[in-house]
Amino acid sequence: MIRSLLLFFAFALSSVSYCQEINLDLKNELKLILLKDQGFRELFIGGISDERKQELLKELSISEKDFSENEMKLFNRNDSLNLVEVEKIIKEYGYPEKSLVGEPENEAAWFVIQHSDKIEEYFPLIEKASEKVELKRSKVAMMEDRMLMHKGEPQIYGTQGKDLHIVNDQNKQKEFFQLIWPIKNPENVNELRKTVGLNSTIEDYAQQLGIEYKVYTIEEVN
Repeated sequence: MIRSLLLFFAFALSSVSYCQEINLDLKNELKLILLKDQGFRELFIGGISDERKQELLKELSISEKDFSENEMKLFNRNDSLNLVEVEKIIKEYGYPEKSLVGEPENEAAWFVIQHSDKIEEYFPLIEKASEKVELKRSKVAMMEDRMLMHKGEPQIYGTQGKDLHIVNDQNKQKEFFQLIWPIKNPENVNELRKTVGLNSTIEDYAQQLGIEYKVYTIEEVN
């Protein structure tokens, strides 16, 4: 009985210690950064109800007039400011991990870096956080795929789609076209996806993005 009580109190103290390690100020800062990163994209992509749009505009402190007139400018400015804040955080704390800020705030810095031109610079830090189980492996896979795509190389897990403009052979006009960026090993990609926690097949994933999946080579898209 005494042994059981001692074990209980030891566990309780351990739980309290863990809670005390969460940096609430940093957690709240990252919560806002995550809102701005995802909120702007939800507005920009569209297809949301007017009620949701008004909710987001209010949360982001943007007037509907300002958004309609300066949509792209606001979007780019938000990404730039978010990156500045995230780089300050990384400089002080390293990658803001789950044990420091909890979930989903541990993904805020990942989203900002994923939407920046500094993926290659911060990828080793992201990879290390995942190895310590402080960030989902699927996030590393998505960032690795995007990094490879930016280099013009085949991706591994098939997480990245691409918008292209191609010339129609018949009318010689440029047409908008979406595809899943070429994959290094398309025959085994679904098995590879499972190893990093991406449980949907490449075919289902493409469908979710509104893309008809087709295998392309790098030569065909470059």
